[in-house]
Amino acid sequence: MQVKASARNVGASPKKIRLVLEQLPGRSVDEVLARLRFLPSPHARVVAKVVRSAAANAENNYRMDPHYLRIVSAYAGDAPRQKRWRARARGRASRIVRRRSHVTVVVEEVEA
Repeated sequence: MQVKASARNVGASPKKIRLVLEQLPGRSVDEVLARLRFLPSPHARVVAKVVRSAAANAENNYRMDPHYLRIVSAYAGDAPRQKRWRARARGRASRIVRRRSHVTVVVEEVEA
């Protein structure tokens, strides 16, 4: 059985989060958390939080053993963008788009 966890409206673009997420599928939860701890990206902390949440969901809601959990998939999608304006010369304005993302991690129990 697959168990999901997600973080919504994370304050980073999906492109930057995907750089962290592409290393996760196929690995155990313990190994992923160890890897994320030493990644230089500041977004690794958010991803680690989602991985821990997925493991906790599997353990508490479905009575799965957290030591046998593997990550099946991890993906980041677009969230609503914040649109802002910056003052420019001669009374004009330029648009600033602040991208956000929804991060989802899916785990599954593997036979020992």
